[in-house]
Amino acid sequence: MVAKYNSVYDELAFFLASLSPRRVLSYKSSIKSQERVNLLIEKNKADGLTVEENSEMERFMTVEHIVRLAKAKALQKLNAQ
Repeated sequence: MVAKYNSVYDELAFFLASLSPRRVLSYKSSIKSQERVNLLIEKNKADGLTVEENSEMERFMTVEHIVRLAKAKALQKLNAQ
């Protein structure tokens, strides 16, 4: 089967899912990371974020996007088996 990638995110997600679909599906970010994201969200609502904090939030969002794509690919792979 030839994989079709729409973006670098898709390519990475497919790669991660191909390693161990069940592990990808069970992945959750650490409590420390979740707390940091929540703090940034609240700070953004209240006062806004600094340039550095905004960049950090964008990185969190990028990783979350990749993880969601990987989980979708992993689920597809498991359903195809």
